[in-house]
Amino acid sequence: MSFVEPTESTHLPAATTPERERETYEHLMAGRSRIEAELSKVIVGQRDVIEEILIALFAGGHCLITGAPGLAKTLLVKSIARIFHLAFQRIQFTPDLMPADITGTEILQDSADGRRLSFVPGPVFANLILADEINRTPPKTQAALLEAMQEHQVTASGQRHALPEPFFVLATQNPIEMEGTYPLPEAQLDRFMFNVVIDYLPEADEVEVVQRTTAGAGDAIEAIFTGEDVLRFHQLVRSVPVAEEIVRYAVQLAAASRPHQDATPAFINERVHWGAGTRAGQFLILGGKARALLKGRSHVTVEDVRTLAAPVLRHRILLNYRAEAEGTTVEEIIRRLVDTVPAPLKG
Repeated sequence: MSFVEPTESTHLPAATTPERERETYEHLMAGRSRIEAELSKVIVGQRDVIEEILIALFAGGHCLITGAPGLAKTLLVKSIARIFHLAFQRIQFTPDLMPADITGTEILQDSADGRRLSFVPGPVFANLILADEINRTPPKTQAALLEAMQEHQVTASGQRHALPEPFFVLATQNPIEMEGTYPLPEAQLDRFMFNVVIDYLPEADEVEVVQRTTAGAGDAIEAIFTGEDVLRFHQLVRSVPVAEEIVRYAVQLAAASRPHQDATPAFINERVHWGAGTRAGQFLILGGKARALLKGRSHVTVEDVRTLAAPVLRHRILLNYRAEAEGTTVEEIIRRLVDTVPAPLKG
């Protein structure tokens, strides 16, 4: 499997023509239903989780995945990589993992001109990276991955090496065991578009999983799109129109999570230590555009923003000691925010 070569100078979407946009839109609509059909060959349930990861993929964002072991996180990410024909790498983060172990290193090699240092790319040089248990590695190694996430490049011996495009990081965290971990600082968490929570399956779905996995091998997943298609989807997502009142609503929703501001609700002042920054509003709108396309719409609605409030805000709101003592959760705070902040009459 090959990956798409990096763009010349930037990973931001380039300009496109209306004809190319329509062609890309029709291609996406034609394959939209097939994505679910292909994933259903190996994944049971988890519709919301799948939708959120696909939205991030189409929008060009990274995901933090929180869930207990054994919930098919790796299988889901590998399956998505196959559907989009993306080069996939899984990196198991451990306390002894060094930055060079993921970014690559320089080695001394013999050549016609004599010995010289050559850069050997690490596993981060792929399209889709599963950073398993990212909170189990020291901050120095976390920072190396986060440079790749933000800049789409790695630095080795002062030299910059561009990563392949498209480039996505899906990092997992185990919420059960926190001993011996290095929690990501808030500034680093903010680089992730979504925090996707994977929960246990309902009994009927779990029965189906056990039946499938203890029987013969199922059907293989077929590729539907390519890396070049994903890059065009990024352009298409950004071209989706959104009304100013919807943008204002997303901004107000994020701003309402910040304590001690003019329009902050009382329960935020009482229970939140730190709220969401500007990226939250950006990702609410960008994610809303991608969700609208996945739903077959050409415009963003209030429902798109409300639906994405939890994955966008849950890792950007830091509760204070009072909230923790009372047993208040971030999910409860987000639900109250969505119910409190007035939505536009239209949209």
